[in-house]
Parts: sequence; C-alpha cells; structure tokens
Amino acid sequence: MAKKPNKIWAWHKRVMEQNSLILTVGIIGVVSIGGIVEIAPLFYLDETIEEVEGVRPYSPLALMGRDIYVREGCYACHSQMIRPLRDEVERYGHFSLAAESMYDRPFQWGSKRTGPDLARVGGKYSDEWHRDHMRDPRSVVPGSIMPAYAFMENTPLELDVIPGRMRALQRLGVPYTDEMIDNAIEDVRTQVDPFSANYDAFLERYPGAPVRNFDGNERVVTELDAMIAYLQVLGTMVDFSTYEADADANLR
Repeated sequence: MAKKPNKIWAWHKRVMEQNSLILTVGIIGVVSIGGIVEIAPLFYLDETIEEVEGVRPYSPLALMGRDIYVREGCYACHSQMIRPLRDEVERYGHFSLAAESMYDRPFQWGSKRTGPDLARVGGKYSDEWHRDHMRDPRSVVPGSIMPAYAFMENTPLELDVIPGRMRALQRLGVPYTDEMIDNAIEDVRTQVDPFSANYDAFLERYPGAPVRNFDGNERVVTELDAMIAYLQVLGTMVDFSTYEADADANLR
C-alpha cells in the first residue's frame, strides 16, 4: 500500500519549487539570516584580533624587504598562511595566527603555492643559502622554476624613502612611534652592523630583530640585505611553544 505524501513536502514542492520568485525570495532570506548571525557579533567586539606577545612592527630594513617582496610579485607563488590542517602543520609548522599579520598592509596570505609557504621560513635557512637562492635558485633547489634575482645584491637600498613609508603606515594604525621614524635610516645601517653604537637603542625599538650583515657586502646596504632581513624574521616573533597544546587539540 503506497504511503500518502508528506503534507509539508507536498506544500514545499507545489509552492516553493514550482514558483521561482518565491524560491528566490526564500533563498535570499535564508542567506541574509545566516550572514547576520555571522557578522552581527563582530559589531560588539572592541578588537577582532587577539594580540600575541612578541608580535611587533617590522624593522625599517625588514619593512623595505617586504616592499621589495611585493614589488617583485613573490606573493604570486608563495603564500604566508598555514591552515590548521595536519598535512600543512607537519610540513610548514604551527598554523598561522591572525596577530602575525596585524601590521601587514596588505597581508601576504596568498591563494596559490607554486613554491612553499613562507610563513615560518625565518631561521630555517642560513643567510648564505638565501643569497645563493636569490642569485641562482637552482643551485640550492634543483628543478626550481623561480627566476633569479641576482641584481638585488648590486642594487643599493633607497634609504631616503623609508621614513615616508613608515609615516604612511603609522597613519594606517601601525604603531611606529615618531622616534622610530626619526631613527629609521640609522636603524637600517645598525641592523647590518652588529658593532654599531646604536645597537642597544635599535634592539629596544625592535626586540628580537636579527642584527648582522645579511648579504656579505659591508660597503653598502643593498636590496638583498633587506630581502633576507625580511625573510629571516617571518614566523620568528611568536613563541609557539605556548601554543602547542592548542595546536594538538585542533588537530585531533
């Protein structure tokens, strides 16, 4: 004996599925309610990013390296966002925290990986490795399709534009102080010279920033200095040992 059709299902088929206008209005209504549920709570939060100890603005040298990174389109092949998935965490390290990108304008999360993710590349390789990689990528990564950037080690860094760039970021909310901006050019020279008289003052402004000659050329500060300084700081500002328990919980 055939079952009688469910009255609700019969109504849905007769009214909703056979009337495109009503179906469209229903879809819009459901999507709108879902959007409101997701977005409305954000209006009651003072801050959507939880600050993490250790995260600070880039030093002037690393900031210029980041600008060069963007200028050369490195973001087109390398992402800087590790998702909380087991295969990503096992390959690249702790998943990315929102706070790590809080001073990026714009952020470098990316959407494509022709090359590996760089969110944790800081300290993974030596400065010498990065120099060889920029000069001839295939000398250290056989089969790499990355173009060479050997010109960087012969291109002096434009120092006079740094204070202006930091001032612009300050207006966008990056907490660069007037003291940081006034000392920007000297701080660039200090970061490539560990014997500088400005060493202690520099580390007070940028705790944990690496201080050394990055490209091996002591005569001039180059774009390669800036690029390596930027790469070597990625993923190094946060002590991830404090997040191990949370990471394990998310992967179970």
